[in-house]
Amino acid sequence: MAPSWTAGAWTLLAALGLLSCCSFGWCEASRTSGSTTGGNGSEQGPSSLERVKRGWVWNQFFVVEEYTGTEPLYVGKIHTDSDEGEGNIKYTISGEGAGTIFIIDELTGDIHATERLDREEKAFYTLRAQARDRLSNDPLEPESEFVIKVQDINDSEPKFLEGPYIGSVAELSPIGTSVMKVTASDADDPTYGSSARVVYSVLDGEKFFTVDRHTGIIMTAVADLDRETQDRYELVVKATDMAGQMGGLSGSTTVTIVITDVNDNPPRFPQKMYQFSVSEGAAVGTPVGHVIATDADMGENTDMSYLIKEGWELFKVTTDVETQEAVVSIKKPLDFESKRTHNVVVEAVNKHVDPRFVDLGSFRDQTIVRVSVSDIDEPPIFHPAEGAIMEVQEDAKVGALVGIVTARDPDVKNKPVRFSIDRTTDQEMIFHIDPDSGAITLGKILDRETAGWHNITVKAVEADNHTMASHSAVSIRILDVNDNPPELATPYEASICEDAKPGQLIHTISVVDRDEPQSGHRFYFTLAPEASSNRHFTLWDVKDNTAGIRTQRSGFNRHEQNVYFLPILVVDSGPPSLSSTGTLTIRVCGCDTGESYCRSCTITSIIITVTFCIILVLLILTLKRHRKGQRMAEDEEDMRDNVIKYNDEGGGEQDTQAYDMSALRNLYDFPEAKSCDSGPDIRSLPQWIQANRVNGGGGGGAEGAAAPAADFSLFKGYIRKKVEQADADLSVPPYDSFQTYAFEGTSSPALSLSSIHTLSTTSEQDFSYLSDWGPRFRQLAGYYAPGNPEEEGS
Repeated sequence: MAPSWTAGAWTLLAALGLLSCCSFGWCEASRTSGSTTGGNGSEQGPSSLERVKRGWVWNQFFVVEEYTGTEPLYVGKIHTDSDEGEGNIKYTISGEGAGTIFIIDELTGDIHATERLDREEKAFYTLRAQARDRLSNDPLEPESEFVIKVQDINDSEPKFLEGPYIGSVAELSPIGTSVMKVTASDADDPTYGSSARVVYSVLDGEKFFTVDRHTGIIMTAVADLDRETQDRYELVVKATDMAGQMGGLSGSTTVTIVITDVNDNPPRFPQKMYQFSVSEGAAVGTPVGHVIATDADMGENTDMSYLIKEGWELFKVTTDVETQEAVVSIKKPLDFESKRTHNVVVEAVNKHVDPRFVDLGSFRDQTIVRVSVSDIDEPPIFHPAEGAIMEVQEDAKVGALVGIVTARDPDVKNKPVRFSIDRTTDQEMIFHIDPDSGAITLGKILDRETAGWHNITVKAVEADNHTMASHSAVSIRILDVNDNPPELATPYEASICEDAKPGQLIHTISVVDRDEPQSGHRFYFTLAPEASSNRHFTLWDVKDNTAGIRTQRSGFNRHEQNVYFLPILVVDSGPPSLSSTGTLTIRVCGCDTGESYCRSCTITSIIITVTFCIILVLLILTLKRHRKGQRMAEDEEDMRDNVIKYNDEGGGEQDTQAYDMSALRNLYDFPEAKSCDSGPDIRSLPQWIQANRVNGGGGGGAEGAAAPAADFSLFKGYIRKKVEQADADLSVPPYDSFQTYAFEGTSSPALSLSSIHTLSTTSEQDFSYLSDWGPRFRQLAGYYAPGNPEEEGS
């Protein structure tokens, strides 16, 4: 079946003067072969299909909203071409509002609206129409869709959905400054007529503000809006539809416009003069008074700072950030006697100045703060206030004037002042002061070298009121006089080699002087008169307060004279010139080859002295040990161990009073040693020394034979015997006896010089090997040169 189109004509219905029929309709139907309904022609094909011509004469209806009649409102009529007016076709509708809002006459196809329609609630309804056979109820045409559109009328007024409105604009804004935008909405159809075309106007406040009739933008109408005069405005803005024509509906809203602040007002002091009073004894930083400047602006536009234009020498001003007050305080101490009234000019300045309004005037203001100073009783004041410095010669006599201190009563009455010295600062009472004049005199003789400065405190009090007191420091400098002669810095000693050459610098001397002349020291050096005939040394004044000692000849011989004493005269530059004589000790000593000066004179002297002491001690110990050894041999049977009871762990080395220490000191005089053939002289030596002596080893240095290994068998046997005796002695308490047997080894080629090893006379020792240790030990080897044994033994 092929579709068929039928061009229907507009059906114009005049019902209540409204158009209720639509313009154009499309419909189509398909049937199987063999069905024919009012066709004007047909085509037979292989599929036995035929195209049928039929169609609806409608597709859209219009109905006016807000119909208020008593009868159903006629909407329109549906009709099919197959309807020949015989009444065998039944028309039905379905869809939105079918059967309720819209009803249809089944026979004629007329549609009526039974309810009042509102386009703002629903603008159109979509329905479906059907033509059926009245008898069989079979559809004669396919179901067709159509629309019933609700026609708009101007029944809705404009509304400001976002109102009421609040806006703001800065004061002094120019004319035409945009403030804000208002918008009204109209529920009518904007596509039909002018029902939704809204225009704006100002009903109240039009003197200060205007509104664009099309956009709703509110703008300023004047340029002199002043927040300080009026800070807000209430406007009534109206919106009218129908483009403002007669008969249009309207709505209104309230608009609040807040005028914001700008810094267009300078600070102002309410008074041009303020008066305050303060005591002259008030401390620095004490507040004198508070003043404040007002500002008609608000917020940060009222922030201001204060400064002093006049009187800043004695006063200062600060700003209280909380109250914006100016706090005037004391910068320096005030003096009633000097000035009783001060006029301080305080200026207030805006911190945030708007450059747009600088032409309005100066954004600052001034006021006068008059400060009256009240009098109080004050203590005396010293001149100078920071203290005095005085000078006096150290040779000044007792009672001499050192200086005068000055103090006065600063009050108008100018009471008398009395002076005294704080004795805690002058406990030795070196100075005195006149209580009336303040003259400081000497009470004792001064010595600059003992104390160069004296710091005392002088007290001044009012004569009739001792509570009014003040103190001042007085520093007294003791001026130097030349009363101390120069002296050699140290007791100088020098040394020269025997082969020193003429003109050789031996030593450089310097001088100390306890005096401190203002022009500095200058010293002169010469040989003392008693050394003027000296042919060995010369003195050279270097001119920088030092002098050099040089040799005058060569060929010194320490065996002829090993020490020279050179007196040196030192003179200062005065005045008066003082002098002193010091002695330089010069020692002659032998030097190694190639050395230009002696290094070991002092060391050699020390070694010689120590060596003599050691020899003397060794001789005494040897003789004492020799006698004790004989006594021990006779009293051998009385020799026994002493068992000491200790109540704690060990008695220590100092617990030696309970037994005879000689038993340990004579370890070498054992009865077992009597069987040795070495003779009585060798018996007193240790076993390891006896072995060397018997085998020909001796102190020959490199010439002596190598010493054999030490033999400790004697000690082992002795200790073993003592242990057996202690075990067999039933009378001994059951406690251990701790015995110490100590000896020195043989690691030194010179053997030991201690009292233990040096048991023989000096004649038995050969120190000739010392000469092989170098030139510095040759002198020592000479003192130990071997002599006649018989003479030494005697």
